[in-house]
Amino acid sequence: MTATKLSVNLNKIALIRNSREGNFPDLIAHGRTCLEAGADGLTVHPRPDQRHIRASDIPALAQLLQEWPDAEFNIEGNPFANALGSYPGFMELVAAQPPHQCTLVPDSNDQLTSDHGFDLAKDGKRLQPVIEKLKSLDIRVSLFMDPDLAQIERASDIGADRIELYTGPYALAHGRSDTALDGMLQSYAAAADRARELGLGVNAGHDLNLDNLGDFLRQVRAQEVSIGHALTVDALAMGLTTAVSAYRRICQTSAA
Repeated sequence: MTATKLSVNLNKIALIRNSREGNFPDLIAHGRTCLEAGADGLTVHPRPDQRHIRASDIPALAQLLQEWPDAEFNIEGNPFANALGSYPGFMELVAAQPPHQCTLVPDSNDQLTSDHGFDLAKDGKRLQPVIEKLKSLDIRVSLFMDPDLAQIERASDIGADRIELYTGPYALAHGRSDTALDGMLQSYAAAADRARELGLGVNAGHDLNLDNLGDFLRQVRAQEVSIGHALTVDALAMGLTTAVSAYRRICQTSAA
């Protein structure tokens, strides 16, 4: 199987920058370092409060990615997030600077971090025209999903290109009893297999780290993982280049 691609989420670097005036650390310089270290792409999740990635970061990041034609730009977010201050609204933001992929996430404005996948029985109908709009802009559409087979079938029905499996529960279970972990991994593997049967690509992300990533990828065939928080924390001890290389090594050697 082809190695899993690593997309580095830059949100936490932007969060540190925003804690002071000025541009330190330099988000674009750190994005460049990630790409030079072998990252397959960059991910950002601009929220309306712009507590980390800002709308104004997007054009410069898109320009950076042009220097790496094989790397991808992935913008995550709630497609129903409206304009707030200098944040233009999610759909307006990505229409102005179309990325390679949009990962749509059902998070609210006051949510600390993404913590569940879409309920497409509730949101599927209003997501369908959003997906059609994004695809008309030549943007691949991935939906943030729990490993629920019925929900994944709905993702296919409304026209998504991929799903991103929300791996928070797996990360929480990692290190517990083998029986509990095995059952968790089987549910993710079954979800990924069903997605592929339906013609969907499979991404994964949330709380993946150097300890649990390999075990996940040895059981679940993922085309791409998006990792930011743990990688940034590891970079404090290892350096950013070494941290990216360590995660990339696992992606290349742990394919299911």
